[in-house]
Amino acid sequence: MHLLAGIGNFGESLGGYLIPFLFVLTIVVFFHELGHFLVARLCGVKVETFSIGFGREIVGWNDRHGTRWKVSWIPLGGYVKFVGDESAASTPDRRRLAEIPPEERGGLFHFKPLHQRAAVVAAGPFANFVLAILLFAGLFTFAGQTVATPVVDGVQPDSAAAEAGFRPGDLVLSIDGTTIESFEEMQRIVSASAGQSLTFLVKRADGETLSLNATPRLEEMKDRFGNAHRIGLLGIQRDVKEGNFRVVKSDPLTSVWLGAKETWFIVARTMDYIGGIFAGREDAGQLGGPLRIAQVSGQVAAIGFGALISLTAVLSVSIGLLNLFPVPMLDGGHLLYYAVEAVRGRPMGDQAQEYGFRIGLALVMMLMVFATWNDLVHLFS
Repeated sequence: MHLLAGIGNFGESLGGYLIPFLFVLTIVVFFHELGHFLVARLCGVKVETFSIGFGREIVGWNDRHGTRWKVSWIPLGGYVKFVGDESAASTPDRRRLAEIPPEERGGLFHFKPLHQRAAVVAAGPFANFVLAILLFAGLFTFAGQTVATPVVDGVQPDSAAAEAGFRPGDLVLSIDGTTIESFEEMQRIVSASAGQSLTFLVKRADGETLSLNATPRLEEMKDRFGNAHRIGLLGIQRDVKEGNFRVVKSDPLTSVWLGAKETWFIVARTMDYIGGIFAGREDAGQLGGPLRIAQVSGQVAAIGFGALISLTAVLSVSIGLLNLFPVPMLDGGHLLYYAVEAVRGRPMGDQAQEYGFRIGLALVMMLMVFATWNDLVHLFS
């Protein structure tokens, strides 16, 4: 009965999730593939297809260069296919390529110099990072940031903060040498540092400055939508009265810099989380797939358009970073092949590349199954 109720609740929410999910995913995928496309055109590569989605075509058109632009039925990704590719993963069609006369190979991706092929492949993830920086910059410029002073207004008994000696009225100046300018900045560092000793430089209400060492405890918290998150907590409280908050809008150049910092923070936090999984410090159950993204998209859209844009930026960073992993089938796998080619002075053998793509496909499918299972457990628990 519990499972059936969960399925029913998810079904009722599907309409509210679907449109925000497609909005977020389409923007992220489009810019990723656009990065590949633009650099390919710059390098004189002939592009056969630019597709948003997989499967059968819904609508499409040909541009003056002969590229087929289309939208397909399965909206869970997209691809750019070059002339001479066997599949959407840019695996070369060896038989077709061998039949092309030498004088016609100039515009084919697989006959381009190594540095051009690497640039085309790397352009997709790079476009995702650029998109995230621009989206964050737009938010910081037009919506601004809500900033709260990093003052401790309360300390929970028997908490990590109480053990470290925090007192109400303490102003946090820095954490491990990083200057803290807002309560939110301090909160983000603490939440990502469960089990790690942090050094806080604080200023007491009487003007005394001292150093406190505290180790955030890993605890499970629920957000406003009931989603559980395992994060680090100190056990300090802030006063939410109006005078402690201010909205700060930045000029465009400063916003771009702040957007770059925000993007780097997400990259660093993601890499730390992945390392924590292998080290046993993090829970792999936090990994989510399309269903979780759809759910979060709908929930965030209910908060406001700005929150949805912020989610789009975060997802863009995640997609860009994921594609850089050295797994065949992904952009990082192609770059790995090119690195081997640069060292050896010639490409890897066809059989070795084929085995690599099969292994990469298996790894990607395993990850998708695992993430979807996590989604189902999360949705129906």
